[in-house]
Amino acid sequence: MNILQKLNRSIIKSSFEFSIRVIERYSNMAPYHAKVAALSKMEKSTLGKSVANCLKLNNITLVPKYESHDLKHVLLDYKMTPEDEIRMQAFMVGNGNVTIPSLAILTFGALLLPDRWSVLHADYRRGKYALPIADWTLENYADFELTALRAKVFETSQQPKQPNNMKRITKTGAITAIIAGVFGMIYCLPYLFSSNIADLIGAGFPFLAGAVLAIGGLLTLSNLSRPILTQKLN
Repeated sequence: MNILQKLNRSIIKSSFEFSIRVIERYSNMAPYHAKVAALSKMEKSTLGKSVANCLKLNNITLVPKYESHDLKHVLLDYKMTPEDEIRMQAFMVGNGNVTIPSLAILTFGALLLPDRWSVLHADYRRGKYALPIADWTLENYADFELTALRAKVFETSQQPKQPNNMKRITKTGAITAIIAGVFGMIYCLPYLFSSNIADLIGAGFPFLAGAVLAIGGLLTLSNLSRPILTQKLN
């Protein structure tokens, strides 16, 4: 691993750790500590117990609005690391969870980890062929056996739905807009710190245009997603 790759991974790690600290700092964590305690008392083979064990192993706890997020880490066997977080978002986008947070994390990771693009693509395809799990929650699935749940998610009979041509064209255009917008913003960013007014004006408008492109693409992809009915285990 070269110096640039190490630096990029350090940036990702610091960003995720900072986000978690902010959430914990401004949230009432007592109910979430209680949830972890309850999960730790469940049967050894259950998803809930596995989530509690994973949190303990990584010296973290549940955080508000992210309980189901930790479920997916354990269910899909992605580690609690920034790089595996990005890989999991690639899986979830392929799985149909085309949301602004998922796309933002995936885009951020893809820009900083170009050496992992093939892995991210493989994760995307893995999600595309898996059972949709975007709506799964700890409340509904904590007491299910983890092995059985994984087998259900990765049934080989699952096939991805083929989008119609118009939807495919729109999706491609949205992704292109996001990539173009992000790269445009990155290119203009250094000039925004210049003391030369001409540089500020010349870079400011393209930077805003890039932001509009990226946000517009993210909103378009979000609108293309459809609510997916949760498939329950018998």
